[in-house]
Amino acid sequence: MGANTAENTNRRLKAVLDVLTEGVWTDEKLNAGAVLGEAITRVPLNEFERELLSGGIPRGHKTLTTATAKLVKAGWLVKGRAGWTITEDGQRATVAFADPAAFAAALDAGTPVPADTPLPSAPAGKPATKAAPKAAKVAEKVAGKAAKLVEEAVAPVAKAVRKRKPASAPAAAASAEATAAAAPAVSVEAIDQPEAVAVAGDFNVLLGAPANWAPQYDESQMELDQVDQLWKIAADLPAGNYSFKIALNRSWDENFGAFGAFDGANHEVHHSGGQLVIHYDHRTRDIVFA
Repeated sequence: MGANTAENTNRRLKAVLDVLTEGVWTDEKLNAGAVLGEAITRVPLNEFERELLSGGIPRGHKTLTTATAKLVKAGWLVKGRAGWTITEDGQRATVAFADPAAFAAALDAGTPVPADTPLPSAPAGKPATKAAPKAAKVAEKVAGKAAKLVEEAVAPVAKAVRKRKPASAPAAAASAEATAAAAPAVSVEAIDQPEAVAVAGDFNVLLGAPANWAPQYDESQMELDQVDQLWKIAADLPAGNYSFKIALNRSWDENFGAFGAFDGANHEVHHSGGQLVIHYDHRTRDIVFA
């Protein structure tokens, strides 16, 4: 990694902490892909860093993703499947090592954050969002579960009616409509879905596609579940380690890797053999293994 790239990466690592700190002030939950994307927006990739590596990942993006392990080792960042969380030490590091050069030196040397370093304060105009009262959060959670139960109860009936011919069972259709009308209204989130979603990786030929890492083939396409709005694919694969990314609309123009990052690192999975089920949620740009 050249000197310029190393310097840029360290500046982006500090930007990662800055972005996460700002999220604490506003109580905004950002996934890892959004954090990495914002860090690169603040410290843009140079020509060398924009070069695509195997899998269509920009060199600088992959370097940054790998380098975030240093933040974890320093105790400034915690990674989880639900996203990344900055620690209080990580927030204090943005104050103690505000200068990019000092930040890089402290990170490389493992310098601890001075104990008397205060937490960064939100700037004027960006007051920290107050957490909702506990009772309100509990009520919201219970209401959400109730709505989901109603939706799951009504969906099979409505689906059965849709499959029948209108003239064949008017009584059943009327009954289903009455059941749906009697149930409490359930708010269904409107999601602007892509036209197609593919799992493009090193196992596409095992799905019947002519080539691997090719999102254009039918065999690589996922199917949208209209009920939960998740794209799904299931395939019987032999035991092994597999890599893949999610590619939209049968091309690499818009693709998402680990943690839902645009042009991010490959998803990696160790499969013990048998059926592998993958779900993709376009709201988070991330995948879930069922």
